[in-house]
Amino acid sequence: MVQIRRAWLGAILCLVLAVAGTPACAEAPVVVFAAASLKNALDDVSGAWTKATGKTTRISYAASSALAKQIEAGAPADLFFSADLAWMDYVAVKGSIQASTRTSLLRNALVLIAPKDSSLTVDLKPGLDLTKALGKGRIAMGNVEAVPAGKYGKAALETLGAWDSVKDRVAQAENVRAALLLVARGEAPLGIVYATDAISDTSVKVIAPFPAASHPPVIYPVALTKASTNPDAAEFLAYLRSPAARVFFERQGFSFIGVEDRT
Repeated sequence: MVQIRRAWLGAILCLVLAVAGTPACAEAPVVVFAAASLKNALDDVSGAWTKATGKTTRISYAASSALAKQIEAGAPADLFFSADLAWMDYVAVKGSIQASTRTSLLRNALVLIAPKDSSLTVDLKPGLDLTKALGKGRIAMGNVEAVPAGKYGKAALETLGAWDSVKDRVAQAENVRAALLLVARGEAPLGIVYATDAISDTSVKVIAPFPAASHPPVIYPVALTKASTNPDAAEFLAYLRSPAARVFFERQGFSFIGVEDRT
């Protein structure tokens, strides 16, 4: 009852101020929960949308796993932009998204990185042994049980036969950007991140890309949340799917999934 009363009072106040010519009740920003690896590209997309429409977003970046749990718990997000299909499936099963709005929008690749001044060379092929390259250091990855980049990385190392030899030498980070930072600071001699993350930081370099067949496809789905009531959210989702947004995503190294391939 208190919340309803406050809502009515807020609406009355906005109406009174509008009659008085005071622009006090601006449109609410579209709240987006997005995988950390999307930051550079999505910041650019959001800025372009704001410039074109005058409308705004508020974006929270974190691991897809953390964001999915927050949405499940009732966090007030309008859109969820995940770095893998599994966490979007998770919120779908929980009834937390509008299923009809779900779109697989982007692809990414997985790479092995090192600090930019590293002289390491690694051939990512079956029979891979990373212990010599690591020396006494650790390999930085997202949490291998929850963070999509960590799960992809573990799958790739298992496929190539290297997981058992390094599983006790993994520096597990809360998201892929945190893993990137460990390598950029020289705190880890190697790391597994997305190709787009490597592009975003000149303090690291790509040692080698992982074979695409060594891990599940890296696909980014996006959807409106069930709880969203923001009328601008659907408009921003449509913009994310548009050729205008595609330019910014591809500039950061993402591959845009064609309409005919989306699910």
